[in-house]
Formats: sequence, C-alpha cells, structure tokens
Amino acid sequence: MTPETPGLHHVTAIAGDPQRNADFYVGTLGLRFVKKTVNHDDTGTYHFYFGDGEGTPGTNITFFPWTDAGRPGRFGAGQPKTTAYRVPADSIEYWLERLESNGIDVEREERFGETALRFADPDGIELELVAAESEAQHASETTSGNAASNETEATPWAGGPVPTEHQLRGFRGVTLALDSFDATAGVLTDVLGYELEAETENRRRYLSASGGPGSVVDLVESDAGRGQMGVGTVHHVAFRAESVEEQREWREAFADHGLSPTEVIDRKYFKSIYVREPGGVLFEMATVEPGFTADEDIEELGSTLALPEWLEDERERIEQRLPPFDGPNAGAEE
Repeated sequence: MTPETPGLHHVTAIAGDPQRNADFYVGTLGLRFVKKTVNHDDTGTYHFYFGDGEGTPGTNITFFPWTDAGRPGRFGAGQPKTTAYRVPADSIEYWLERLESNGIDVEREERFGETALRFADPDGIELELVAAESEAQHASETTSGNAASNETEATPWAGGPVPTEHQLRGFRGVTLALDSFDATAGVLTDVLGYELEAETENRRRYLSASGGPGSVVDLVESDAGRGQMGVGTVHHVAFRAESVEEQREWREAFADHGLSPTEVIDRKYFKSIYVREPGGVLFEMATVEPGFTADEDIEELGSTLALPEWLEDERERIEQRLPPFDGPNAGAEE
C-alpha cells in the first residue's frame, strides 16, 4: 500500500535580486535565513532557504535568485499560483498593519471559513497569510491512528524581527493553477492520498490524510494559457516523505499512475525525486532527514555559504561567480 504524505515539505520559486529577496522574507515576513547554498544544477546561482527557527520541513520557502538580469516569468496554467502560511487567528490585524506599513498592497478574503490576507512579494510571487482553525483539532476529528505524529509544528525564531506570538507558523498549503481539474486531482487522490474537502464554482480544496499543517492543496482553473518559468514564478512544490524507503514507494506509485519520476537525487539536506504531474506542475517528494544541521549548528544556520562535499573542491570558482549579496537585513523587532 502506498504511504500517505502528511503534506508540504517546501516550495521553491525563482526570484530576481538576491538582496531584495532575502530582505523581504527575513525583514518583512520574519522568516529565518536557514541556509545559503547554491543550485546544485547551476552553481552560479544561489539557493536560499527561509523557514522557522530550525528550518523545520513544512516551513521553508526556497529561492533561486536569478538577479534582475534573469528571464522574467509569465504566470499561467500548469504552475503553482499561491503559497499560504498559517498565522494565529489573533495576528491577522498585526499582519495587515505590518504589510501595509511596508507599502505592500493587501487583499483580505474569506474562503472556506478562513480569513486570508493575499499579497505579492517584490518579484510578484503570490502569498497568503491564513488564520485557520487548529489543524491538530481537525486531524483528531477526521482521522485516527498516527495523524498527530505526522504534524509539523513550527519552532519560533527568538532573534527575528517579528514577535514570536505573531510569527508565521509554517505552511497552510498551496494553490495550483490548471487548465482543468481532473488529471491533477487524480494524482492528489490516487497517488498522494489527498481527499476532496470542499469546493466552490472555481476552486477545489484537497486535504492530506493527516489534516495537519501544510496539508492543503487548492486547485483553481485558469484561462491564462500556459505559464513560462522565470523570475516571479514558482518552480516546484515538494511534499514530505518520511524516509528513502518510503520515497521509493512513491516512485513506484507515480510510475504505476503512468508518470515518469526521476531517480532519487541527493540534495544534501534531503533526498528527492521529481515528477511532472499531468497538469504541468513539477512535484517533488523530499525526505525529512538529514535536515539543515547536516553542515551547520542550529545557532549558525545560514551564516556561511554551505556547499555539499561534491562541490567543495570548486568553492573558490563558485564564490567568484555568485552575484553580490550582503546577507539579509532582519530589521528590528516590533
């Protein structure tokens, strides 16, 4: 029997200027800069990870900053549209004021009984902050067995610019834009174990078996035509796999569904497989271990350019090619 993923592991997008990207996600959103490394497939490009105090899986948004000379992307069908974070219900007004005071246009929406603040980052990538019901309560009401053990709880970042009581609590979910629902919905339900939770005329909400943090995938239909990858678009969505053994089961399940997953790839901080689902979105299955402390202590996360062993001999050349970057400006706690 194919395992059931508890939800998201990370989301990876393409940014422009690396300094602007880091200043926004750390200084404005209050995420911790947990890893500075390079794209293993393009070592002239940084790979930034922003997450909670420990870089817990299910809290990390990551970026390939192509600089402002990078090719602009075009949003459309076959792409992730929105990445949503959880915030405490009583933090919505704090975040509305914080975002607007930073010159960010914010739209407030009610959807499926939740309040969401929708806005874009400096490169145009759409984000939401969602005041949701307790996912732990939902899981206990709708599932049994080990649902609670699969949940990811965010670790506060004591040194961050946002008070710990208002900090982002990891992912709520993602929204995928598609030409049509059915083929992608089939992968979610038949392979990943998601269930249809709610729907409106133009949106379907799917929930993972655990119902915990990062468990939501919304599907919306788009008539914008196919998107083009580039600055300002999301590259892929990664789901959690508990182990390499479980990952191999996912690989077989994708193949049995008629898809073509990659072999297991070592990404230093997790092992990964990738597959393009029928609607065009790139999915990844990423393991929880070994995590970001594989090469840095918790206290030092993000403080150096971390390279995997197979790139260490190229460090000098890689550092010379990378664009200027001074590290994120975290601002001051309010």
